[in-house]
Amino acid sequence: MADSWVNPAEILGADLHLELTGGGSRRAALMRALREAIRTCRLAPGIRLPPYRSLAADLGIARNTVADAYAELVAEGWLSARQGSGTRVAHRTEPTAPVRRPRTATPEHRPVYDLMQGRPDPSAFPRAAWLASARRALTAAPHDAFGPGDPRGRPELREALAEYLGRVRGVRTDPSRIVVCSGAAHALRLLAQVVGGRWGVEEYGLPFHHALLTDSGVRTVSLPVDEHGADIALSSGERAVLLTPAHQFPTGGPLHAERRSALVDWARSTGGLVLEDDYDGEFRYDRRPVGAVQGLDPDRVVLMGSVSKSLSPTLRIGWMVLPPQLLDDVQAAKGEREQYSSATEQLTLADFVRCGAYEPPGTERAVVKAAAWQGLAVEGLADFRRPGGGPGEEAGRLRDGLVVGYATPPEHLYTEALDALCRALPPA
Repeated sequence: MADSWVNPAEILGADLHLELTGGGSRRAALMRALREAIRTCRLAPGIRLPPYRSLAADLGIARNTVADAYAELVAEGWLSARQGSGTRVAHRTEPTAPVRRPRTATPEHRPVYDLMQGRPDPSAFPRAAWLASARRALTAAPHDAFGPGDPRGRPELREALAEYLGRVRGVRTDPSRIVVCSGAAHALRLLAQVVGGRWGVEEYGLPFHHALLTDSGVRTVSLPVDEHGADIALSSGERAVLLTPAHQFPTGGPLHAERRSALVDWARSTGGLVLEDDYDGEFRYDRRPVGAVQGLDPDRVVLMGSVSKSLSPTLRIGWMVLPPQLLDDVQAAKGEREQYSSATEQLTLADFVRCGAYEPPGTERAVVKAAAWQGLAVEGLADFRRPGGGPGEEAGRLRDGLVVGYATPPEHLYTEALDALCRALPPA
């Protein structure tokens, strides 16, 4: 049964009825209901919305859920918030009536259901969290952040990425070996220019890989793909091999362990390079993520990544984790000054990663880091696991959890501490 709320006094006599229906979280359902009420003028511009606690109590949901929904709708422009005035429906320009076009003889056929790949949901962008990171980053930014850019990228972002990639993807690196670029295509273009020669590529792969390599003059040889990933049948004639080993695109599945070893052995014996496109390495729906191949040999493997799948392709931020012998050549190819990725967005992403907002939501590590940014000290269940692992770890069934003490805070701070914990937890 749908949750509903009726409270005429709070909205200046109007009869507002909200139904939290549809899939997803309560926060998403509340945002849909409020947008619909505003769109249909049941909530007129300027009307003040109920306080968080009041609406949360009437709907039977967490106060933090209402606060997050309000914050995102403010960021989207549906609502406005001003100190001392509460949250109100924003005054928005009325949309222009659509121009009616004469019907043509040939009807336009559009799919009813669009299941095309590579099209992220733009409404899922974490506006409120990104805005909070932007404010913190700009407030703390050094003066040199607004001067000529470093071709390697902002040091704050390279430091944050080194820690994150090491912890989440098993990458072995330090900030000096990371070069920020405007995305995976930019990284691949630079590497094609620097490495050249003939490359091995997967017979099925990302379309832009083939087009970009062809335009860059790189000759390619196709590697068969089966249920174990690419078949590593390479010779000493290839200068490099380009793969998607964490999740072969588009057939799915990771590169088999034996083929990973064969890949690294080929690179060591021939002096070749492995170019690892880690386009969605963190995200799995069927199993635990596998670590990056780069961790097996940081001197022979280049890891490329970006935020295009995890956040938005419009941010134009990616990275390369490079072997030492490629650093100077790649930086020279990129140019003396950063020309692509905005320094302010790099600083924002650095804060976004450090505060835990970039972690897959709901994980123990993400919640512990988010709690720290709320000024709350709390421990994760993993801190108490016996060294050496056990059957649960081998089977990929490690549990997420928090261990919360209650004796330290004085009684008058319990409410604030609980509010901070609610803000750190993922939406209900």
